[in-house]
Amino acid sequence: MLRLLRLVRVMFCALVLGSASGAGAEVAVNIHYLKQIVPAPPTLSNLDPIPEDLGLRGAELGLEDNITTGRFLGQSYSLTVTEVAEDQDFAEVTRAALAETGLLVLDAPLAQVLAAADLPEAAEALLFNAGAADMALRSAQCRARVLHTLPSYAMKADALMQFFVTRRWDEIALIAGDRPEDQAWANTLETSARKFGLDFGARKTWAFDADMRRNASQEVPLFTQDLGDYDVLLVADAADDFARYISFNTWRPRPVAGSEGLRPVTWHRVVEAWGAAQLQSRFEELANRPMQDRDYAAWAAVRAIGEAVTRTGAADAETLRDYMLSDAFELAGFKGRPLTFRSWNGQLRQPIPLVHERALVAQAPLEGFLHQRTELDTLGLDQPESDCTAFEN
Repeated sequence: MLRLLRLVRVMFCALVLGSASGAGAEVAVNIHYLKQIVPAPPTLSNLDPIPEDLGLRGAELGLEDNITTGRFLGQSYSLTVTEVAEDQDFAEVTRAALAETGLLVLDAPLAQVLAAADLPEAAEALLFNAGAADMALRSAQCRARVLHTLPSYAMKADALMQFFVTRRWDEIALIAGDRPEDQAWANTLETSARKFGLDFGARKTWAFDADMRRNASQEVPLFTQDLGDYDVLLVADAADDFARYISFNTWRPRPVAGSEGLRPVTWHRVVEAWGAAQLQSRFEELANRPMQDRDYAAWAAVRAIGEAVTRTGAADAETLRDYMLSDAFELAGFKGRPLTFRSWNGQLRQPIPLVHERALVAQAPLEGFLHQRTELDTLGLDQPESDCTAFEN
C-alpha cells in the first residue's frame, strides 16, 4: 500500500491575458514527485542531520514559481508527493504515478531510477533524476526518458580539478571511506585528476570505527604520515562520516578538498550573486533551513517543466522533452549562466560552486578552460566520453 504522505493540489482558474501571452485554452500540468526513503548510514557525528524534507521543499518552491508565471498564461500546476518506504516496490509506486501523469521527478538511488525508467508505462513519459549522481546513469546505463538535474560526480570532480590546475596544485593524495559510494566518489576523483594531467599519488582507505571526536588528533596524523608529499589532500566521504576530522589533523599541513574543506556543490547558502540570495531567502522562508543540493535539483526539475510549458504552450511529455533537449531551451538557474540539457545524455549543464562553509571560493568552469560548444561541457562527461546511446534516436 502506498504511503501517500502529502498531496498538494494547487489549481488556479488562470486569467487568459491575450496581450501578455496570446494563450487560448487553459493548460493543466500535473507533476508527481517520488522520494525513496533511504535510511541514513551510521556516522561518527550527528551534528549535520539530513533534513527529512530534503528535496521535497525544492520541488514545492519550483511549483510556487511555476504558479506565479502560469496564472498569467492560462496554466495551472499541481504537485503530488509520494514517499516510498524502504520495503515498498519503487517500480510499482512509479507505475501508479504514471497512470496519472507523464511528468515525474525522482529523488531516488540509481537502482530505483532504472527500475522506474524501464517500466513500459514510462516509454512516453518524462522522468527527472534529482537524487542520483552516479556516472552510469549518464553513460552506459542512461535512459532516453530520463533527464538529470542533479550534477554527476564527474561534474563536481572536474570542477575541483580545474581549480587545482589553476592553483598549480599538481600532486594529489586521497583518503576514501570503505562504503561503495565512497569508493565510487574516490574513483571519479582519481579519473578526473588524470584527465586534467595531475599527478595522482597515494590513496588510502579509511576503515576506523573509533570515536574520532576524541581520537582525531592522535589517529589522523599517524594515518596520513605515509601518504608522502602532496599539494592537496582529497577526501571521499559520501556519507559525511569522517571527513570533518581530517582538516588540521594531517601529518603535513596541506589544504583538504572533496568532502571536506574546499567542496564542489550544486548549491550552497554562500552563493549570493546572480540573484541567488533571493532564491535562497525564498527557500528559507518556505523550509526554515538553507537550500541543499537535492533541493536545488528538485527545484530545477519542476522549473524546467514550467519553462518548457510556458514556451511551448503544451503539457504532454513528448513535446516538453523535445523542447528541453533543443537549442531553444534555457533555464534561469541563479548561477550566472543559462542552464541547458545535453542532448546526448540528458544532463543539465550548470556551473559548480566551489565553497567552504563560510564563503564561495570559485565557480567552475574556470577561466581558461575552453570548449568548442560551451565551457560548461568541460564539466562532466563530454559527448565523446559518454557511452550513452539511448538519446541517438
